[in-house]
Amino acid sequence: MIDRLTLHNFKAFQHAELPLGPLTLLTGLNSSGKSSVLQSLALLRQSHESGYLAVAPLLPEARRAGLRTSVGNQGFLLNGELVGLGTGEDVLHEDFTEDEPRIGLAVDEGPYHYGWTAAYEPEQNLLPLLDADLPGTSEGERERPTGPEAETPAFLTAPFQYLHADRISPAEFYPRDHQVAIGRGFLGVRGEHTVNFLRYHGEDTVPDGPLRHPKAVSDRLIDQTAAWMGDLCPGVDIETVAIKGTDVVSLSYGFQGTLGATRRRRPSNVGFGLTYVLPIVVACLSARPGSLILLENPEAHLHPQGQTQMATLAASAASQGAQVIMETHSDHVINGVRLAVKQKRLSPGRAVFHYFRGDGTGVDFVSPRVDADGMLDQWPSGFFDELENTLDQLIG
Repeated sequence: MIDRLTLHNFKAFQHAELPLGPLTLLTGLNSSGKSSVLQSLALLRQSHESGYLAVAPLLPEARRAGLRTSVGNQGFLLNGELVGLGTGEDVLHEDFTEDEPRIGLAVDEGPYHYGWTAAYEPEQNLLPLLDADLPGTSEGERERPTGPEAETPAFLTAPFQYLHADRISPAEFYPRDHQVAIGRGFLGVRGEHTVNFLRYHGEDTVPDGPLRHPKAVSDRLIDQTAAWMGDLCPGVDIETVAIKGTDVVSLSYGFQGTLGATRRRRPSNVGFGLTYVLPIVVACLSARPGSLILLENPEAHLHPQGQTQMATLAASAASQGAQVIMETHSDHVINGVRLAVKQKRLSPGRAVFHYFRGDGTGVDFVSPRVDADGMLDQWPSGFFDELENTLDQLIG
């Protein structure tokens, strides 16, 4: 699991060291850096999967020497399957401090520290890595591991999902790409491969634990998915079918009628929310210990009750060993996580909140802590206080 993420001269961040937990919620005003946190992790994963990011173990005497790595033909691949960030000019923080600007990213996993520093190339979308230290990092007692087992941080090879806010819209047919959905188990950044994944893995078992929905008719993934989505739309069930002779899969929903019959309907006839949330539900239910899930705005197109339920689902996935990092603008999601802590789905120390504040050129963040009763130790100005502010004006 990633315990800390360091960003240096990356987009909105001049330098930040961000603690992460099994469930981390990133909140704040628009353009305050939340998406940049998710993009930095996706950038590292994208660069690694494309063959441009490797980690070479250090000799024992160099363990504490700083952030260094083998740099031959290595770099940050800014544009790819997961993120499209443009060129170096687009990602360099405008108030960089060095004479020759460098862009750095680092992660801590347990006692181990991994980092990469790239040269600034304003017109390039592959920023070459440097054999250089990343300035301003608090090393403490962290070590870079040595030996063959340390060549790649776990988060770069663990099961992984990254769902953008721009997710799939209701349609009757979705792509059937075996290599992506089945070979890699990836739902796609828009969730476009979710239907095919569910078609293939629908009979898989959801492990016993908080992710098991008590109202599901079985422990199969397809039935568990329907049960969680049933909290948004009672009585719904899901059917996925490969269309013979084509490269597409169909999706339909059924609804229990008064006599128990199920009438099948196209996604376009049941509203936007169900299809929009389907990839989130499948990502969480199919996660296994060690998985990393990045979610942008899971609450979009959902009723407040559904937003709270999405928080419950994310907390359940984290409690069963996945790491979930979620960007949200919803107080219902925030309160849903607090409630999950109070209900003991997740221990207080495993839920991390960050509230980002930006002025257009840089950002800082505060991190309210939640206790066993779901109460936060601070409530910074602007942190989901709009309801109280509006009520004060209405009754003032």
